[in-house]
Amino acid sequence: MIDFANLKESHKAHKEEIEEAVLRVCRNAQFIMGSEVESLEKELAEFVGGGYAVSCSSGSSALLLALMALGVKVGDEVITTPFTFIATAEMIALLGIKPVFVDISLEDYNLDCDLIEQAITPKTKAILAVSLYGQPPNLEKLEHICRERNLKLILDGAQSFGAEFLGRKDSTFGAIATTSFFPAKPLGCYGDGGAVFTQEESLAKKIASLRLHGEKSRYVHQFVGIGGRLDALQAAVLRIKLKYFAQDIAARNKVAKLYNHYLSSANVVIPRVLEGRSSVFAQYTLRVKNREKIQEKLKDSGIPSAIHYPLGLHLQECFAPLGYKKGDFPNTELASEEVLSLPMNPYLQESEIKEIAQVVQKVMES
Repeated sequence: MIDFANLKESHKAHKEEIEEAVLRVCRNAQFIMGSEVESLEKELAEFVGGGYAVSCSSGSSALLLALMALGVKVGDEVITTPFTFIATAEMIALLGIKPVFVDISLEDYNLDCDLIEQAITPKTKAILAVSLYGQPPNLEKLEHICRERNLKLILDGAQSFGAEFLGRKDSTFGAIATTSFFPAKPLGCYGDGGAVFTQEESLAKKIASLRLHGEKSRYVHQFVGIGGRLDALQAAVLRIKLKYFAQDIAARNKVAKLYNHYLSSANVVIPRVLEGRSSVFAQYTLRVKNREKIQEKLKDSGIPSAIHYPLGLHLQECFAPLGYKKGDFPNTELASEEVLSLPMNPYLQESEIKEIAQVVQKVMES
């Protein structure tokens, strides 16, 4: 059976180094913060090309810390996308901030920058953009809008760590960028984990304090914060995997190119990487007209698939008080009805990719 994310193979690829790193933490018994976390943060900052990296307990807590650090508060508004995992808008709402949704572009499934201006009000304080499926949005245009309108740009890069826009890692854009190290992410740890990136030292210090309950020094608290630390075991795992991450990104892109080749004659919409950008292909996601039938045939052939995401956030029950209705964001709703993610990991063989593509092709021809 073909594995969707193949986490077992990921462990096997660096088994000895990872297990030795975990044992190192167990032997020194420094499980919270400490040298592993400090070293990881330096290595993450070096990987993205500068600035500051602050590790934390998850991609969700990374978003929460970003909003808290920028001082966005109850009654403010933050513009974001309705086509993403719920955590993006959920963290906004948890702080008593109003999520304001703007539709996506069907070219890259990210925020349509041409629609943002009309959603800005005097209460708007930030834009929280998402790099969906591993590809950044138009970060140049987003930064321009934020400069012109005196807004803060936050990038939810949970799916795109390592991707680039105009030759720069996307984690270096905006006031703050975040990512997730959930196991199935391109760079995944062995539990939950995340990181926050910024070019500003003062923001980095505030974020580092906020993840430790706003601590200034032992039992002295400057801010109201959260318990959002990354544990040392996860940091140790990530330090090993980060050494090989560039190779993994290259392998993911090779898998995507093979998919594109074998699906080129199928009547499906294959993912496009837009000019000036790169993708880490957290997912390989098609748009298809008969999704249920394709999923059924894939399952019959022992091939897993997934839908990222089947319902726009504007139609989720928890966001009903915002007053959005069906039809408000047509591109989001179309994508929700048609997207289908195929297995994607660095270890997929060409024969497996060809087999998957053949199943899709047969269904589309029937």
